[in-house]
Amino acid sequence: MRQPLYCQGRDRAPSETQIGRHLSDFGRRYDLTIDRAAILSAPADAETPRDDIVYPSTIPFLLEHLACFAVFWTGATLRDWIICAALYVLRMFAVTAGHHRYFSHRTFRTSRVGQFLLAVCCQTSVQRGILWWAAKHRAHHKYSDTVLDVHSPRLRGFWYAHFGWIFAEREGQADYSLVADFARFPEIVWIDRQRYLPGILLGFAVWLYAGWSGVVVGFLLSTVLVQHCTFMINSLAHVRGSQRYVTGDDSRNNWLLALLTGGEGWHNNHHHYQTSTRQGFYWWEIDLTYYALRLLAICGLVWDLRSPPAEVVAGERPLGAPVVDKSARRLVASLPIESIARQIREAWNHTPSLADLRKLTATKWSDAHAILAKVSMPALPSLEELRARARELFAHTRCLDRIAERARELLVEAVSAHLLAEPLTA
Repeated sequence: MRQPLYCQGRDRAPSETQIGRHLSDFGRRYDLTIDRAAILSAPADAETPRDDIVYPSTIPFLLEHLACFAVFWTGATLRDWIICAALYVLRMFAVTAGHHRYFSHRTFRTSRVGQFLLAVCCQTSVQRGILWWAAKHRAHHKYSDTVLDVHSPRLRGFWYAHFGWIFAEREGQADYSLVADFARFPEIVWIDRQRYLPGILLGFAVWLYAGWSGVVVGFLLSTVLVQHCTFMINSLAHVRGSQRYVTGDDSRNNWLLALLTGGEGWHNNHHHYQTSTRQGFYWWEIDLTYYALRLLAICGLVWDLRSPPAEVVAGERPLGAPVVDKSARRLVASLPIESIARQIREAWNHTPSLADLRKLTATKWSDAHAILAKVSMPALPSLEELRARARELFAHTRCLDRIAERARELLVEAVSAHLLAEPLTA
């Protein structure tokens, strides 16, 4: 969803609209497209989404963490640590293969019974309902590292992206229309509503087998570890690591996270080609979840596993328009827009002011058009300068020119918004 560049406190007179048209004409003179609607339209009653943390809902989360310290009273046996390791591996696989690669991205197929059993296993990780999780993740990919992303470290900070967003008021409800493909199965809807039941039953089974020390170490500690390793893909994998591909966001490949999460750390690969079951694109990129799914495929329990085409791995496939647009917006965000606008105003010292131009548009349109046609923007970065900046910011891509051209359009929109927002003098 494209976000408008707002121009607060503007004059609503028709002459301002005409000035906007003149600036659009000026942009076309430089082979640019200025989205005048994006500059001049701003709903007066728009509400800023609330992201307050609903603190009462964090109490179970905090208690779960604090309960792990009970190990100092219960003690821990070798059996408890084996249970902890086993439940970590099994439930991390449920998150990576189930929550993520199956329910969020449908990168492989299984039977209806297998689908339900996978959903039950997923919810033993105590990360809310399977449909809620998948809906949130699909929304993340749609708006990754934009203002509509539910967990962007760049925009919200590391800890909010790590787990704070889960308890934010505006994130309490998921858009279930995003997962209509799975919401048509009544058994999946039912287990989604019993979001904590599988986890509670697993904890009870561990207590029957290993007592309270087994619950504290085997169940609770492994639950906390699975949760935070999952959360690190939302936070750390958008902050630390390398970027092989241009994806329009901050997703990164991190080998340590890949080892901890069974392959999810190849996050830049995943954002580059989301429908691949295999997230480690090269043989040295260890992807334990994919290896396990290959074994299940041999047994006939899953099938139609997907791998990325050679041109995708090589980065030769042209970028989609949304990725180009997001990359261009990131490029523009790295530029000093206010400084550029100030330099342009200084260059206009010997030309009529915006107030004079507004008066001209109200009297004689042709005079204003002729004057604007002679105005230049010496401070506006050239396409070549934008290409150079893009090469600094992004990985190699054959679509660098498209990113620079789109950035040029967005830059003129942003600068025009600053010029139109300048207070008029009497």
